[in-house]
Amino acid sequence: MNCHGTEGLESGNNNIKLDPNVIAELPTSCRIISTESHGVSFWANIGRIEIELEDGTPQSIFIKVISNDTGKNMMQSEFECTRAIHALMPSFVPKPIAWGTYQTRPDIHFFLCEFREMLSEMPDPNVFTARLAALHQKSESPEGKFGFHMTTYNGNLPQLGGWEGSWEMYFTKSLRLALDLEVKAKGSDPEFDVLIPKLFEKVIPRLLRPLESEGRSVKPCLVHGDLWYANSGLDVNTGEPLIFDACSFYAHNEYEFGQWRPICNRFGAEYLAAYHSFMKISPPEEDYDGRLDLYKLRFNTHVSALFTGNLTLREQMLGDMKDLVERYG
Repeated sequence: MNCHGTEGLESGNNNIKLDPNVIAELPTSCRIISTESHGVSFWANIGRIEIELEDGTPQSIFIKVISNDTGKNMMQSEFECTRAIHALMPSFVPKPIAWGTYQTRPDIHFFLCEFREMLSEMPDPNVFTARLAALHQKSESPEGKFGFHMTTYNGNLPQLGGWEGSWEMYFTKSLRLALDLEVKAKGSDPEFDVLIPKLFEKVIPRLLRPLESEGRSVKPCLVHGDLWYANSGLDVNTGEPLIFDACSFYAHNEYEFGQWRPICNRFGAEYLAAYHSFMKISPPEEDYDGRLDLYKLRFNTHVSALFTGNLTLREQMLGDMKDLVERYG
């Protein structure tokens, strides 16, 4: 999956040669000063392009490069998701520039956005969650439904695209897709025969149907979609929080916090408390913890599918299932 690019176009080593289709997306008449590798990605090669604008102003561009058809879909997904967030909260995410395919190598694809130097420190809970709540509050689904206009990617695996009028229905299909991908990656397990039917027939209706019953409704909110701490940072120049690597769709806003439940999480209780000072817990409030644990299962299932050799992730997913079935099944 990872790709170092066309021979002669690699980042670093004082190389300033770029693919013509990348150059076409840079500011007109700019001068390329340097390229360098930057940071780490599980799925792609990432770098920094230093340019000088026509008036002499320096500017930095972030580039991500990846190969094959899945990589092409990933680059389009990241561009569309980043663009959707940036349209609402331009200071909360780097400005997307373009995505495309190399002219010199049609099997290599790229994503460009503004480069923002970041610190990996945790953001202030109130500042960060105020931005996140504003994203959720400002967003309006173009269809008035849950989903997204295209298939987005979390890592190198797809998420459910298309639209559903019911959050319960959308989430059910989304979790089913994640489970199918996980079983394809690691094979079935005898315990699935008992746990999965109860999960879909009992647990999901028990926890999600009340959100849309007895006069209650759920607003489809644009979510980041994979908001663990490593997909956030602090802008070196402004100190303001930033998010990146989005795999967005329109969801129940609390879905965002399923990713804050796993043990690797650093967004603790203080972040949830701060967020809910801006957006209240959805009724019925007594189901809140159960809903977040259900959303956590969706994240942990997808992560287990991504990392095929890590059997601990399968055990973690099974533990989530057992817990939910015991409590609600």
